[in-house]
Amino acid sequence: MMRTYSGHSTARASNELYRTNLSRGQTGLSIAFDLPTQTGYDPDSPMARGEVGKVGVPVAHLGHMRTLLDGIPPGQMNTSMTINATASWLLALYVANAEEQGVPSTELRGTTQNDIVKEYLSRGTYIFPPEPSRRLIVDMVAWCAEHAPLWNPMNVCSYHLQEAGATPVQEIAYSLATAIGVLDAVRDSGQVEPEQFGQVFGSISFFVNAGIRFVEEVCKMRAFTEMWDRIGLERYGVDDPKARRFRYGVQVNSLGLTESQPENNVQRIVLETLGVSLSKRARARSIQLPAWNEALGLPRPWDQQWSLRIQQVLAHETDLLEHDDIFDGSHVIEARTAELRDAAQAELDEVLEMGGAFEAVDELKNRLVSSMADRTRRIESGEQIVVGVNQYTETAPSPLGGEGSILTVDPEVEAETIADVEAWRAARDATAVEAAIDELRRVAASGENVMPASIELARAGGTTGEWAAAMRDAFGEYRAPTGVGAASAVGSRSLGDVAEYVRSMAGGPPKLLVAKPGLDGHSNGAEQIAVAARDAGMEVIYAGIRLTPEQIAASARDEDPDVIGLSILSGSHLALVPDVIEHLGAAGVDAPVIVGGIIPDADQRWLRDHGVAAVYTPKDYDVSRIMLEIAQLADHHRQHAPTPT
Repeated sequence: MMRTYSGHSTARASNELYRTNLSRGQTGLSIAFDLPTQTGYDPDSPMARGEVGKVGVPVAHLGHMRTLLDGIPPGQMNTSMTINATASWLLALYVANAEEQGVPSTELRGTTQNDIVKEYLSRGTYIFPPEPSRRLIVDMVAWCAEHAPLWNPMNVCSYHLQEAGATPVQEIAYSLATAIGVLDAVRDSGQVEPEQFGQVFGSISFFVNAGIRFVEEVCKMRAFTEMWDRIGLERYGVDDPKARRFRYGVQVNSLGLTESQPENNVQRIVLETLGVSLSKRARARSIQLPAWNEALGLPRPWDQQWSLRIQQVLAHETDLLEHDDIFDGSHVIEARTAELRDAAQAELDEVLEMGGAFEAVDELKNRLVSSMADRTRRIESGEQIVVGVNQYTETAPSPLGGEGSILTVDPEVEAETIADVEAWRAARDATAVEAAIDELRRVAASGENVMPASIELARAGGTTGEWAAAMRDAFGEYRAPTGVGAASAVGSRSLGDVAEYVRSMAGGPPKLLVAKPGLDGHSNGAEQIAVAARDAGMEVIYAGIRLTPEQIAASARDEDPDVIGLSILSGSHLALVPDVIEHLGAAGVDAPVIVGGIIPDADQRWLRDHGVAAVYTPKDYDVSRIMLEIAQLADHHRQHAPTPT
């Protein structure tokens, strides 16, 4: 299965992109949804400001799903949907759209990601607390077992754990613990007959990260395969070896893609693809590759075509798929696989002793932030070489850059989508929608399976925000741990020098407010800045993700920080940063603002021209330098701040 992860702007624009990619040889769909869709907000919600259509496609109602899949037969397509907290709702829309075309749910093939634990730990698009979130997953697994047996209702994602700093041992252990947490709950729910459990076990798939350490990645996948087979046989009594297969798809590593010399990302992508292709016993069933320029912004269709061609060359021009497992009998591979397997089993046992992945979210988050801090220090010190970033930085100008080298979303998309949703609401049967919402609330409160009521709301014309609001009423909302307070970090000599400077500052250590406005939940960068600032002796305020500009301004007013750091990786910086600055001014806060994220050069200049003191992007790997600049900025602000009257 060959895919590219894609979707942007509008359902119509994304449909055109999908049809183009399919015409060029892509064999499945992998849908990227925008952040409002992922976090349960309609485009006209204040929480959605600046985020509509930015990192994926907005799907607020059945009409959007119709347009998104126009001309793509649902009974013939294998569709992967990267959706978690709102997975029940998006599957309901997918099913309702297929029914309109005469395709029953029993014929649908595809996958909903639906791994909420990794959202708490790394990606941040959660809504509800762990227990009701697990209940929604269990309901989907049980419904699919009966009504959509060809659909994979959950795709356990180790991918995002590696992106958050997980070691191979942590990646294996935490994702297997998540799968066990769901399967145990399905078994205990009474919704699935014992004789169906083998089918349920076989429907659980995985989404794995392939990193640049080629041999280690091959061994990781072989260890994954062995451990999953053992869990199926020993823990759940699944006798069918086919049902115990470790079925996984891959997105190769994005954490290692560099903004500096981005052309080097092509060879990284190829090597990472080989790591999940060469070992036949542990080979991926589906691969989707990032584009070479994803560290710069949203890739163009041509960039995605290049990634698709990588897969096609490997599959059709080489002989790597023609042989038995070429690593069988390798002493090196077998020894490293056994080492990873045994260490991962020990880590998995420890998580299960804590109650399981859902119960141990706080501790797992602490460990991941610590692992990422260790990686950050290794790169900063040069112990871990990243070509073009901390070594071999000399380069000729790239002919691949320049204006138009990344795709930008028209700001008018948000206004158009809001108008579309308003028109949709005006045209539907409001009485039928209200009745469907009432039934959904009743079912959520009663403990019944939520899927039938969700599908009925989709048919009636309900919206993503309305479905999520009903679920919020029933389950409440959740704020996941940041992992910063308890994270242990390996300090560097340079960070110690910053700490000395901080101790010498008049007025005591500076106070840094780190904040993430908008719906972007990728918090790795913000967490590492917070950890480094703490280790450099600064006072750090970091409340986690998904804050409004008003909340950030209120916190700044109350905490009186010396510097305010905003982290935005969703491409919404031009909308959100001015909002924050405006609210800071209204609150009487004059502290300098710095911004970090995936921000093109032209946008960096615009931000500086509009009141931002400094901008940092992924190429700024030297955390000690950033800390020193923050401390100096705080020192300068103190010396030049107006005297209170």
